Amino acid sequence: MFLHLFLLYAITSSLAASSCNNNHDFPIPYPFGSYNYSKIPLTCSNANQLLIKGYRVLNITPDHILINLPASCNRPVTEFQQLVTQNYAPTRRNSLLLDSCNNTFNHCVVSPSLIKGHFNLPKCKTMNRSLSCYSVYDDVSDTMEFMNLNELEKVGCRDLYSSITIDLDGRTVSMGFQSVELGWWVPGECGCHRKAVCKNVWMDNARVGYRCHCIDGYDGDGFVDGDGCRRVSNCNASKYMSGECGGTTRVAVLVAGIIIGALLVSAIALICYCIRKRTNLRKQTSAKRLLSEATGSLNVPFYPYKEISRATNGFSEKQRLGIGAYGTVYAGKLSNNEWVAIKKIRHKETHGINQVMNEIKLLSSVSHPNLVRLLGYCIDKGEQILVYEFMPNGTLSQHLQRERGNGLSWKIRLTIATETAQAIAYLHSAMNPPIYHRDIKSSNILLDYDYRSKVADFGLSRLGMLDESHVSTAPQGTPGYVDPQYHQNFHLSDKSDVYSFGVVLVEIITALKVVDLSRRNSEVNLAALAVNKIGKGRVDEIIDPFLELNRDAWTTSSIHKVAELAFRCLAFNGDVRPSMTEVADELEQIRVSGWGPVDNYIRKDKDSSPVTVQDGWSSEQSSPSTSSLLSNIVQ
Repeated sequence: MFLHLFLLYAITSSLAASSCNNNHDFPIPYPFGSYNYSKIPLTCSNANQLLIKGYRVLNITPDHILINLPASCNRPVTEFQQLVTQNYAPTRRNSLLLDSCNNTFNHCVVSPSLIKGHFNLPKCKTMNRSLSCYSVYDDVSDTMEFMNLNELEKVGCRDLYSSITIDLDGRTVSMGFQSVELGWWVPGECGCHRKAVCKNVWMDNARVGYRCHCIDGYDGDGFVDGDGCRRVSNCNASKYMSGECGGTTRVAVLVAGIIIGALLVSAIALICYCIRKRTNLRKQTSAKRLLSEATGSLNVPFYPYKEISRATNGFSEKQRLGIGAYGTVYAGKLSNNEWVAIKKIRHKETHGINQVMNEIKLLSSVSHPNLVRLLGYCIDKGEQILVYEFMPNGTLSQHLQRERGNGLSWKIRLTIATETAQAIAYLHSAMNPPIYHRDIKSSNILLDYDYRSKVADFGLSRLGMLDESHVSTAPQGTPGYVDPQYHQNFHLSDKSDVYSFGVVLVEIITALKVVDLSRRNSEVNLAALAVNKIGKGRVDEIIDPFLELNRDAWTTSSIHKVAELAFRCLAFNGDVRPSMTEVADELEQIRVSGWGPVDNYIRKDKDSSPVTVQDGWSSEQSSPSTSSLLSNIVQ
């Protein structure tokens, strides 16, 4: 009877907590609930928002609560102290934006322009003064979880504008503007499931409670009074025979079942093989017809397989540019002496044909000077091939990492950033439905003869033509560039592209690798490193030394402005990131503010072309080696 009552309580508590019109996209775990007798009570606002202590709940994890702290000119610092309760308190990963302080301190410095540009505060009396930023991240050991509010009181600040939550764990960066991270716990002695580990929570050198975490192989909230820990389903035959999965241990019954099952599976497999063979034959004969129907109205040239093979010398290894998840790219020279990039699709099943048709439709529908152009396709001899324009100066990544050339000037980098942003903004705003790239990175930004940027690989096989409700559980993006919110809700949007582009802006400023295990733990992830330095006003510490050679006042000022823009793009909450249109407009304003003599860093002869893939280029160009040039045109 008690068990039934408890289950009824747990279910109704969970349903009630999520009754705010489902106005949240995260689960409500034990010990949270909407009843006063819940361990950690939640409430529902008149606007159907989930609240705790009157603040909107943005997310709940097994260790933390993320709440919204809207920017305000006249919020007393004492209001922050109410967030210290018997169940939760602000963690040390919060950086508080303060004003009217009696003492000065140098934990971190945030420029007024960054606050004005991002928080869009009303006109405050003290906005012309420098705001103070209080943080304890660098001043304590990793074992300290919570902020020391006693130290905050000593600072003697009157007003609290807002907070920025920064999580630098060396692998990901979690940053949220106008948010506060709370660490939570359950008071008392450990009440964890037998398959869970009890983690004691300490604050001010005193134990305040505990949390529960299921051990590897088990899932759940880990609490005895919650849903405990459930074994992750991974049963195999041996475990079934031993009874570990709840199955019978009668070997005879199992063997008989296996024999019958094997015969049945064999019969089904034979039938499926015959059907598949007949279907594949039919699809092979109709593939070209399907492509012709799909592309007939789009005026996409068709290239015979014989011409493609001749252009690549029979898909010679010497002309291979790169290998990706969807195919291999080769450099090719067509009969009209035009150099092209030829992508040979790896997948040839039904999904592969539909994928190629969709990609052709997408690429044929866009027209922007900073997007790589599709020149044609080939569906012949059982192959699926796409032909793109050839980009002789490789990728932005190669130049930043000094794999090609001797380095790019700041004006060229800023122009590349502006053009790239304009191309992505075009995909987001000018197309209907919008196109989300979903893999923005410096190796997907190609450079032509004059170092103009061309964005490649937009759309890929999934096209990125998503509505707001689309959820994808398939791995997306590249480590170091992926929107941190994607790991929580598997949702990619236009703001996911904004985050990735923010990482590219940091690359342009620093010329550092996006992920570098040789850096110290908190700086392995470039975004984490940049957020830490930019947020503390220490941009000069991470500027590429190459840019110091000709650095003037405008260069310094514009680098700092781009760094602040990158900082806003890297916000954890996608809703507070700027749109790509706003990013492009701001970069253009920064760029035109420094118009002057044009950099003398372009090729000498636009009509020159390679005799082979590896030689024949002018002296100022790096050779389009098969190991690097256009190596990232595929995924």
